Amino acid sequence: MFLENLKIAIRAIFANKMRSILTVLGVMIGVAAVLAVVSLVQGMQYKMSQDLQSIGSNYIEVFPDAGEERNPFLQKFPELTIDDAAAVHKAATAISEFTPMFITNAEVKNADARHSVQMLGVNASYQDVFNHWVEHGRFFSALDEEAKKRICVIGLTVVEKLHLGSNPVGKTIQIDGSGFTVVGLMEKKGGNFGQDRDDIVLIPFNTATAIYGAENMKRLVLAFQMRPDSDLDLAKEQVKDALRARHHLKKGQRDDFRILAQEEILKTISNILGYMTGIMGGMVGIALLVGGVGIMNIMLVSVTERTREIGIRKAIGARRHDVLVQFLVEAVSLSGLGGLIGVIGGYVLANLARLGLSRIVDLPPVHTPLWAVIVAFGFCAILGVVSASTRSEGVKARPDRGVALRMKGEE
Repeated sequence: MFLENLKIAIRAIFANKMRSILTVLGVMIGVAAVLAVVSLVQGMQYKMSQDLQSIGSNYIEVFPDAGEERNPFLQKFPELTIDDAAAVHKAATAISEFTPMFITNAEVKNADARHSVQMLGVNASYQDVFNHWVEHGRFFSALDEEAKKRICVIGLTVVEKLHLGSNPVGKTIQIDGSGFTVVGLMEKKGGNFGQDRDDIVLIPFNTATAIYGAENMKRLVLAFQMRPDSDLDLAKEQVKDALRARHHLKKGQRDDFRILAQEEILKTISNILGYMTGIMGGMVGIALLVGGVGIMNIMLVSVTERTREIGIRKAIGARRHDVLVQFLVEAVSLSGLGGLIGVIGGYVLANLARLGLSRIVDLPPVHTPLWAVIVAFGFCAILGVVSASTRSEGVKARPDRGVALRMKGEE
């Protein structure tokens, strides 16, 4: 019986192609808009989650934090130095590796090619802390740091911008007017929200200190790697105690630094993007509501148009339940077809939007989660059921006898 009703519903839909398209047009647009927004936002969240997880769950970052109450005229900006990092590494049993990070913009040059790049002064533990490894050549060692060698490791984008060829290892480039020998090429990381993570130059921290001065090494970002299976709360508490002791902070004084763990960064980003998904999805979801009202109105009208058909079915023995099931299957089939087209259209629309915005911002690939597709189809199914219930009111308004008398009069 269900398959027979499904065949009848499909025949009815294709018998009135234009009306069927106009009926579900609002649903198709609504579903497509919702899926496009969700796919773009979820793509961002998925990419950022992958990026953070690639670093590892044992990553902790500390940076200076003056707080909102700081008076810039009376208080100097908090400091974080390599001595602070060394003190934490010595006192915190949960910390295995660390690297200070001196971050600045630098101009790199090779022959006539010039490029502005983000330069990081780090130590030999950078690869272990960030899980970011050299693909060709080597990374600098602790001996290179002690000798303050002018060597560097670069990203793939720098190779392309400076036209260093397929094998940049061994070549010399200029960094802010100083000559550096390239000893390694980092593995490709790709872009994220307009930031190219392959557009970097890494130099030994002691070399950066010699070039840029010790005074510029007092407001560093400190990156730590926890020992495997260490407790995150314990590690954060140990880092906090060591830094408060180093900075001579008394009980009751607020910290002049901020600690961020990889899990907290991921949770914060997920919450922000989750709110964005809900707000934007709710806004474009209004189109779904409008489309649902359109389906209900048109399907209610169709009951009036098919009075003769209802009468014939009841005259040959069909019960009101059988008629309602037929209309239910037809309504769900129609809204489900609109939902399917909307899902496909939403995915295509999201990719077109990403390509269109690629010149402005580097968006990650779209990601359409399964739950979004299920919610879209579920909403369409509910629309079909509600629409069928509106049809049932039309059927109730035409009792069997009234329909039969009307048919007899027509004959």
